[in-house]
Amino acid sequence: MQTQLEKNKAIVTRFNKAFIEQGNLQAFEEIVAPDFINHTAASVNQPNGREGVSNFILNVLRVAVTDIRVEIYDQVAEGDTVVTRKAIIGKQVGDFMGKPATGQQITMNIIDIIRLRNGQYTEHWSLRNIQ
Repeated sequence: MQTQLEKNKAIVTRFNKAFIEQGNLQAFEEIVAPDFINHTAASVNQPNGREGVSNFILNVLRVAVTDIRVEIYDQVAEGDTVVTRKAIIGKQVGDFMGKPATGQQITMNIIDIIRLRNGQYTEHWSLRNIQ
C-alpha cells in the first residue's frame, strides 16, 4: 500500500509526464487546485494562478519546444511538499523565454517545490536554468 508521501510523488510525476510531456489538459484539470498559486511564474506577464501555468505549458513551451520529455532525477517528499530535481528536454523550434529559435536541443534544469492538498497542487516554487 502506498504511503501519502509516495502518492504525492506520484501526483507530481503524473503532472510532469501527462501534462508537460503530453499536453494532457484533463490531467492538469485533475491535478491543479482552483486556488493554486505559482510563486515563480515563468514571466512577469504571466498570471500566477492555474491559467498562467496552463497557458505557459500549452501555448508557450509546447509551441516553442517539440519532442518534449521530462527526466525526473530526484524527488523528496515531506509532509504536504514534494521537491523534484528534473530536466525538460526538447528541440527549440520557436522563440522561447527571450531566446530565438535555434532548431537545437535545449535542456531546462529545474528544481520544483510543490505543496499539495487533497491530491492537488496548491502552491509552486521553482529554480530554472536553461542550456
